[in-house]
Parts: sequence; structure tokens; C-alpha cells
Amino acid sequence: MNIKQAFDQCAQTYDADRPRFIPCFDDFYATTLDVIPFDSYQPIRILDLGAGTGLLSALVAQRFPHAHLTLIDISEEMLAKARERFASSPQDIRYEVKDYRAESIGSAYDLIVSALSIHHLTAEEKADLFRTVYAALTPGGFFVNADQVLGQTPAIEQTYRTTWLCQVKATDISPASLAAGLKRTQQDKMSTLADQLTWLTQAGFNEVNTWFQSYSFVVYSGQKV
Repeated sequence: MNIKQAFDQCAQTYDADRPRFIPCFDDFYATTLDVIPFDSYQPIRILDLGAGTGLLSALVAQRFPHAHLTLIDISEEMLAKARERFASSPQDIRYEVKDYRAESIGSAYDLIVSALSIHHLTAEEKADLFRTVYAALTPGGFFVNADQVLGQTPAIEQTYRTTWLCQVKATDISPASLAAGLKRTQQDKMSTLADQLTWLTQAGFNEVNTWFQSYSFVVYSGQKV
């Protein structure tokens, strides 16, 4: 099963299970929004990479009601749920079914966001993507990624994994949803936080920073000066 098939299959239940699979859900997404350095009234151009069902896009759209949004995802089923989410929205929203690793993501964005998508890329693909993101931003543009990272050592990674699994099992998640979620982790190609911050800097980003971390869950960003 490839990444597209994995997320096509879970599109119907994806949103309901997010707080169960992300123990730090509220702080994770709140931090992502809070670090964006634009005023809410600005008509900025925003790209959501691996937008899925539009969960992060919806939060960003609420924060920036005059923004123009583009949602890119490889899964048609996930973007179909995003279309449903925004069906009554007056905002300018575009949907593009594509693999952002290999296809153009466009240009002249003020803000590029991503949540729980980039960890499916290899190390080389991540570094390449960060260069692509940098090129796609306007001067002063901002990139923020809310994602999961690999532990810096095997022992740290084991703690991340064990703690996460205990936290998820402590919720009311169904056995079927847990099994499906664990199966999707087979698509993960996580890299350490240190490596990703280095790749951002090498891509040309300034003000590279980690704003939030709870075990493997992190929020980091960089700005194009």
C-alpha cells in the first residue's frame, strides 16, 4: 500500500481520530497558528502542503479570513472531505490533487503551512522540499511545519514511541482505528529535528526555530528574508 492509498482509506474517519492520535492536539495546532507573523486582516496567499481534509487550513482560514488558500494533497478522498468542510466558506480556496514531491507547488505565497505530512518524505526529499518551499515564498514569507520527528538516539526514539502508544491507548479509540493508524505509520520516514532545522537553514531560511515539542510532535518554522 502506498501513501495515497493509505490516506484514501482513512478519509472518512481521519478528523474524528486526530485528537486521539495526537495527545497534544490543542497546543500543537494552537502554536502553529500563534507563530505566524502576519496580521489577521491581511489578504495573504497561503499554501497548505499535504492539506488532507483541511483541518489545519480551516484553522488558518479562521485566523486569516481575507486570505487566499491553496490546498495540495495526493489523496483525492482527503481533499473531497476538505471541499465538504469549506462548502459554505466565502473565502477564495483552491484544491489541487498532486504529489508535491514531484509536481509544481506554485509560487508567490506569503505563508506555507503543513501538518503531519512531511514526515512521509525521505531525508533527501525533505531537504529538496525545503528548497522548493523557500523558492515559492515571497520575500518576508513564512513557513511553519507541525509534524513528527525521529528521536535523536534510538533510546530517545523508543521513549517517543512507547509514550505515544500508551497515550493513544488511554483514549477511547476503537481497536480498528488504532490498528489502521499503526498500519499507516509504516509509511513514515521520519528524520530528526536537528537534521530538519539544518536543512531549513541550508535552503536559505532565516529565523529558524522550534516553537513546540511534546515527544515526537514538534512545530518549527523559518522565514525568507
